[in-house]
Amino acid sequence: MPYQFEDLKKSCQNEWQAYIEHGFVEQLGNATLAPEAFQHYLKQDYLFLIQFARAFALAAYKSPTLSDLRQAKEGLQAIVDVELDLHISYCKEWGISEQELAELPEARATLAYTRYVLDTGNRGDLLDLHVALSPCMVGYGEIANWLNSRAETIRGESNPYDAWIAMYESDEFQDAMQAEICWLNERLAEVSPARFKELTRIFSDATRLEIDFWEMGLKQSD
Repeated sequence: MPYQFEDLKKSCQNEWQAYIEHGFVEQLGNATLAPEAFQHYLKQDYLFLIQFARAFALAAYKSPTLSDLRQAKEGLQAIVDVELDLHISYCKEWGISEQELAELPEARATLAYTRYVLDTGNRGDLLDLHVALSPCMVGYGEIANWLNSRAETIRGESNPYDAWIAMYESDEFQDAMQAEICWLNERLAEVSPARFKELTRIFSDATRLEIDFWEMGLKQSD
């Protein structure tokens, strides 16, 4: 039976749930997250986005087809030309200047996660890289959907983090998430059991590093 992205999630179900339903996310939805914790997360997420852009540049280099190359180019362009500017503007609303962002040191959780993704992409092929990126590319969309499924989640002006939820529940992000799942499903359907086992290890490692990223934000650790 061909493998699908859902099989990757099932392979580390406990870790995936701990990531999607992490205390940082829960408190964000409940509007109880400490503003300092969210600001710390925002700063590190800016640095993460820069490394994420580098990962898409690596994806372009690893692309075996013109279609894959175009997809990587669109991803890189979206981050550099759109997402980073939006992130900078959003940070300003939280009292974080562009100069402060430019001078930030990377927290250990940021270093560990982003360098793992880049190292995985360098050592492996395009599928390895996409699997390493998928907890972020798919996970944030699932997090928004999980938050919206909870009666405890506060939406609107009563929640200072409502704009964050809105970003990842948007049609644009949800469509991008589904496109990534479709891309993965097409390629996972062709892999052997041994190859799938390798990919599950990558997916599990990346998911655990995402959990560490939430922990970093929650504890405001360097």
